[in-house]
Amino acid sequence: MTAPFPDSSRSALLTDLYELTMACAFWKSGMEKKEAAFHLAFRTPPFGSGFTIACGLEAAISYLQDFHFPETDLAYLSAIPGLDKKPLFEPGFLDHLRNLRFDCDVHAVPEGTVVFPHEPLLRVEGPILQAQIIETALLNFLNFQSLIATKAARICLAARGEPVIEFGLRRAQGPDGGLSASRAAFVGGCAGTSNVLAGQRYGIPVSGTHAHSWVMAFDNEPEAFSAYARALPNNCTLLVDTYDSLQGVRHAIEVGKELRKQGHDLAGIRLDSGDLAFLSIEARKLLDAAGFNRTAIIASNELDEELISSLKQQGAPITIWGVGTKLVTAYDHPALGGVYKLSAIRDNHGAAWQPKLKLSEQRIKITNPGILQVRRFRSASEFLGDAIYDASRPAPETFTIVDPLDATRRKHFDQNDSNEDLLVPIFKRGQLVYEPPPLNALRHRAQQQLAMLHPGVKRAENPHQYPAGLELSLHELKIKLVLKARREVPSASK
Repeated sequence: MTAPFPDSSRSALLTDLYELTMACAFWKSGMEKKEAAFHLAFRTPPFGSGFTIACGLEAAISYLQDFHFPETDLAYLSAIPGLDKKPLFEPGFLDHLRNLRFDCDVHAVPEGTVVFPHEPLLRVEGPILQAQIIETALLNFLNFQSLIATKAARICLAARGEPVIEFGLRRAQGPDGGLSASRAAFVGGCAGTSNVLAGQRYGIPVSGTHAHSWVMAFDNEPEAFSAYARALPNNCTLLVDTYDSLQGVRHAIEVGKELRKQGHDLAGIRLDSGDLAFLSIEARKLLDAAGFNRTAIIASNELDEELISSLKQQGAPITIWGVGTKLVTAYDHPALGGVYKLSAIRDNHGAAWQPKLKLSEQRIKITNPGILQVRRFRSASEFLGDAIYDASRPAPETFTIVDPLDATRRKHFDQNDSNEDLLVPIFKRGQLVYEPPPLNALRHRAQQQLAMLHPGVKRAENPHQYPAGLELSLHELKIKLVLKARREVPSASK
């Protein structure tokens, strides 16, 4: 397991108040040990993407391993007033929290897995009070990191295999957001980060050049470049656009010649403004003519997958991409929108599950009942489709999947087709039974998963829809429960 996450992400108070008021009500009603199953899923893919990269599980594991309410937290909760100015939580409930330890089963999709709308990324089964109270934190961890990992994957696909460095700390949503974004961006495919703390904490390669202020601190650009090369001859990448970008390239070449005399080389030049396509083409001509064919051209300046794709189409010979603001802030889709919903309930461990379903006037918000699992079917070279099915019922011999939003769209898979279930055991009765892989392995998994998707699914715009739906018997159960619930709830017109 990598280094710990920030202290703020390990506190049981990282939650919304309504989780605690519901927990209190479950306790007061004598329902705290009633067993429930919750699933965490999202309804629409971010950025108009054809896929999403699951990320954030390790933070969730760290949180659940340390889940408890120390005396300082209980003292704070005891001081929260109700509307009558009296304590909101009675002492007996706070005593219950004092002795509470996590005792649930958790199954989850490993980080770096490609996932699709309505598929559970995580399932929690156990005492309803516990399973409910952890909702907010789990959503916080998986929503944000899955969002950033997906954005990073889209940017890396646009870069067509060339390294992408995450440069976003200074514009990230606070220190915790910056660290989580650096980690998730690496899982999504970034080759490194400028964030030194993320480098230390997660083992991500760190990278950086210098700022315009370095050049401006000297009387002229050649003097600034020479001083920087003397200070860091084994890591000399020069920012050339402080005054005149192409003249800056010429000055960098002269410094590069001096570096070669000392047994070093000019690692790269960086462009941070202007017409990046034109400037990179002209810079490449100057570098190559001077014999600096291996010197990299690094580009930054508000890059995202759309701009990178455009620059590639224009033939820009940029070899490393520095992407900051629009990556770590998920610039055009600020939240994944994951939800955590109750799907089954039973009186005690070992009893039969009773499926539960939430109705809505919006079809997309009607939840899926049961103990959900995702079975992915594949050929030797490509993922074929995913079936969301109820793991508490016997698996069918032949899987037919039904589009959650269009019951006329169906696809069939034979049980003998190569397949795997995506949710794997993480906790068993509160005990960790899963060893989180190293971060490099998660990044490699994401790349392998993307390689198994049809190219149309990975298109940045108007992607092909990957086949993912409800297994037929689950679809039929859902329809049955919807009809039953609507019969039991009179309409407003009656």
